[in-house]
Order: sequence, then C-alpha cells, then structure tokens
Amino acid sequence: MTHLLLLIIYISFISLGLPDSLLGSAWPSIYPELAVPVSYAGMISMIIAAGTIISSLQSDRLTRKLGSGKVTAISVATTALALFGFSISHSFWQLCLWAIPYGLGAGSVDASLNNYVALHFASRHMSWLHCMWGVGASVGPYIMGYALTGGQSWQMGYRCIAVLQIFLTVILIFSLPLWKNRLAAADGDTDNSSKPLSLHEIFLIPGAKEVLITFFGYCALEQTAGLWASSYMVMKNGLTTEKAASLASLFFIGITIGRAISGFVTMKLNDTQMIHLGLAIIFIGIVIILLPFGTGSTMTGLILIGLGCAPVYPCIIHSTPDHFGADRSQALIGVQMASAYIGVLLMPPLFGLIANHISIGLYPVYLLTILLCMAVMHERLIRKTAH
Repeated sequence: MTHLLLLIIYISFISLGLPDSLLGSAWPSIYPELAVPVSYAGMISMIIAAGTIISSLQSDRLTRKLGSGKVTAISVATTALALFGFSISHSFWQLCLWAIPYGLGAGSVDASLNNYVALHFASRHMSWLHCMWGVGASVGPYIMGYALTGGQSWQMGYRCIAVLQIFLTVILIFSLPLWKNRLAAADGDTDNSSKPLSLHEIFLIPGAKEVLITFFGYCALEQTAGLWASSYMVMKNGLTTEKAASLASLFFIGITIGRAISGFVTMKLNDTQMIHLGLAIIFIGIVIILLPFGTGSTMTGLILIGLGCAPVYPCIIHSTPDHFGADRSQALIGVQMASAYIGVLLMPPLFGLIANHISIGLYPVYLLTILLCMAVMHERLIRKTAH
C-alpha cells in the first residue's frame, strides 16, 4: 500500500508540472494575437506566483483541516478549471483573471507533499518525485507545440492540458480512501501539540534566511529560464514561434532526465554534494548559451541548465529536516515554498522588462547573476547549520 500511495504522489506531481511550462511555450503566439507587449507574460506570471505564495503559507493549516489527499485533489481540480479558463480566453484581462485560481491550486499541495516525502522517504524518492514534475513540465510544451504546428490555436493547447488535469483529478478522488488510511497516520507522526512557528520565529533559526534566499534564487532561475526560453529563441536565434515552442521543452526534458538520474546518484552522494554538482552544471550550461553559435549552443545550454537544476530543488527540500530538525521541517518547507514563489513572482517579470526595454540577449547574463547569488547563500547555509 505504501508503494501505491507513492505512485499517487508521483501522479500528483505530474499534474503540478503540466501547466508550469505552458505560458512560456505559448507566449510567442499569445502576445501578438492579444496585441500586448512581450513583457506582459511577466504580469501573468506574477499573478500565478502570488496565488501560490498565499496557498503555500496556508498549507499547514489546510492540510491539518482537510488532510493531504483532499488538499491534493482540490488543488488539481482548481488548476484544471483555471486551464480551461485560459482555453476560452481571448483577451489579456481574462488571462489575468484565470491566473488567480491557476496559482492558488499549486502552493498547498506542493508544500504538503514535499514535507511528507522529505520525512518518510530516502533522497532518491524526492528526486524521482520531482522527476515526475519534470515529466509534466516536458509534456506541456510538446502538447502546445503539437497544437500550434497542427494548425490549432494556443487555446487548444491549454484545453488539452485541462482535460489531462481533469483525468488526474478523477484518479485522486478515487484514491482518497488510501490517503485517509496511510497519510493520516503519517501526518500524525509529526502532528504534535506544540504551537506552530511564526514567521518571526522561523527567521530567527540559524540558516533559515540563507535557505529562503537559496530557494528564492533557484525558482527565480528555473522559472526565468523556462518562461523566456521560447521568446529568446524567436527573438535572438530567429526561430519560428512553432519551432521555438517545441524546443523550449528541452529545458524541462533536461530537468526530467536529470532527476531520474539523480535518484541513482544520491545513493553515492549526499544532498550537499548533489547541490554542488547541480550548480556547477547550470554554470556550464549558461556559459554555453553565451557562446556565439546560435540555436545549437542555446539548445545545448538549455538541456545542461535543466540537468543542473535537476538535483538542486529536491535535495534542498530533502535536507531540510537534517538542517533544521523534523519538528520544524513542515514550517520551514511551507515558508521555503512561499520564498521560492516570491522569486517566481518578481524575477521573471523583471527580466521581461529588461527584454522589452534593453535586450532579450541578456537572458544568460541574468541567469548567471541569480546562480552566483544562490551559490553564495547555500554555502552560508551549510556553515550556519553544521552540526
């Protein structure tokens, strides 16, 4: 039964990944049709991120009240509704409206499931869990590219993903008895009578600020890389929007393959070593994009950045109980999720302004700046939490 529950959790993370890469792959087709500036993708991204921050900060309260199974099913259903809303939208303000439930559907389930896996499974399972997110994130641009090259609109791409989300919602609803029997017991392992930590108390924990900034930087880098890859290839490399939409999935394919491999590598390397390895590969990928070899170097760089991103997120989460203690992990992971999505809210739109007013060619330079900040903060985290 434990393995069946883990399979359900994997399916849940596929559903989290499916919509994450859609906006970036579809945007080169959306903004000319809606007659808005290219930077407006950042506004939609901000709304989605704001909703996710709110739901992340409420994850502990919602999970205690409803249970992880119901939170997951409700979240996926909410995302399905939002995606269907995108598929019937024909103006920018409608996209902004549907971006609200789009964001609210992600945060609570993300924090709840991540904490559960961090506490009860080995690091390899955390990597494979986020590999499932990468499966969803890789399939999304492919479906969008297939719809566009087949003569369909970007709305049809969103509609296809909405149908898949509905299917996943049905699976989760039927799995609720399993969640009730297994996850309730697991939640009970960490559900004690102690008062939940306030934000102020969390910030006072040694290393908390550093891990929050690291998370901020990681999601800022990942989201910026994914959101603007397609537009970069259109405006910098001269590709068609259809071709760029399909090639943008290379970044997410890199993450997916990397996390599948990382699950095995974690049997030899610890979380900190995995994070160092990932940061080094990201650096190499960014440098390759900077090389003057056109589409070839961009494609190679995106794959390498994805491979490098692969172990960073899951290993930081999995190391949270070790750094801060199992009794604090749910509180820390919830705030980490919120910090991560603040990065998503602020940094991709900021690059949108840079692309709009200066040059989209600064894409790799922007990513490199974020990477260096992450590396510094992670080293400070290790020093402050050394036992």
